[in-house]
Amino acid sequence: MKIRILTIPLLFAPLACAPDRDGTPSPPTVTRDSAGIQIVENARPADGSRLPWSIGPEPAASIGVLEGEEPYMLHRVMDGTKLLDGRIIVANNGTHELRVFDAAGTHVATWGGRGEGPGEFLELWQIERWPGDSIAAWYAPRLGMSVFDSDGNYGRTFWLEEVGERFTFGDPAADGSVLAIHNPEGGDTLIVQLRDAEGRVRSSLGTHPGGEPFRKTVDGRRMLFWTILGRDPVWAPWGDRVAIGHTGRYEIKAFRADGSLERIVRRDLVRRVPAQADIVADIEKGLPIYGLSEAEADAVRAEAMPRYEGVPVADYLPAFASIMVDRVSHLWIEEYESVTDDFPMRLWTVFDPEGRVLGFFETPKDWRIFEVGEDYILVGVRDELGVEGVEVWPLQRSGE
Repeated sequence: MKIRILTIPLLFAPLACAPDRDGTPSPPTVTRDSAGIQIVENARPADGSRLPWSIGPEPAASIGVLEGEEPYMLHRVMDGTKLLDGRIIVANNGTHELRVFDAAGTHVATWGGRGEGPGEFLELWQIERWPGDSIAAWYAPRLGMSVFDSDGNYGRTFWLEEVGERFTFGDPAADGSVLAIHNPEGGDTLIVQLRDAEGRVRSSLGTHPGGEPFRKTVDGRRMLFWTILGRDPVWAPWGDRVAIGHTGRYEIKAFRADGSLERIVRRDLVRRVPAQADIVADIEKGLPIYGLSEAEADAVRAEAMPRYEGVPVADYLPAFASIMVDRVSHLWIEEYESVTDDFPMRLWTVFDPEGRVLGFFETPKDWRIFEVGEDYILVGVRDELGVEGVEVWPLQRSGE
């Protein structure tokens, strides 16, 4: 998910249950102070309630064709961002290019390409606005970050200070620092850092729970598994701080840039025990069955399932599925969908910059959301023929 850092003043109230501007009451929120740390306790929005926001009836821009001019034929789109002047930049991993389109979706430029020279990429992963109206692009294998100006002129490249095991880049902060997540293979903790614009450690945000590994011997080999339906770590810049948590608990901790804990945000949740169908579905997510025929997929399942005998199962379903932060510092937390839920849309709980619940909001399930702006949502899509596309949809935040 895309993650942002914007500077927002911090305002707190001891009790919040004020109506939105359209008259719809927000869920009750209690904020208290504990040793200088703000703790924000939120009620769950009412079932069936929705924020009075709306998505436009059609996209403002639609990019991607099955056949046509090369810039519009997208392949392995990894990411996208929208610049202040309305231009849309698409990270097209299939050609390792940054493809630039105007606000209406007309191609205007292509930057980069495959190679090891200045401004070229070996494995293009992610793009983001960089301070000063520039663009940053992440790529493998050395976790490099290249910076371009708004006209696509290559500026420089830097790497993380260490290029060792399993570092992950996050999006840049307003001052040009970036998140670096050290998540060792098979480890149950991760270290979160802010790095400066040269890749050096600026501050540490501490050690946090990671996944839940489990090792067992299968056919004479020691193998790594993960607790079925176990916790996954999440992180995202949030205003002038960083949000960190995990899916095993509905709690997000917000840290200042100096590494100190500023606040803890929670929301009411009724924990649910997983059904057998949830367990099977979680195992299948890790099996290489995408694109296979049903008979081929069944063969993979039949071979893989016995290996999971004895692998622990979490006591409860995940508290949520994922998080993201929009460009006006609202925190979005995706509701976890059990196989028994059958949600028609993807459901999010949206929090304001202070961590108070605003309400539920829905987005289409087939959207891969790259970023949410003040008045748009930039998404990746795929049609019934498998043709990739990038679309910009208008977003109306009524009552804001």
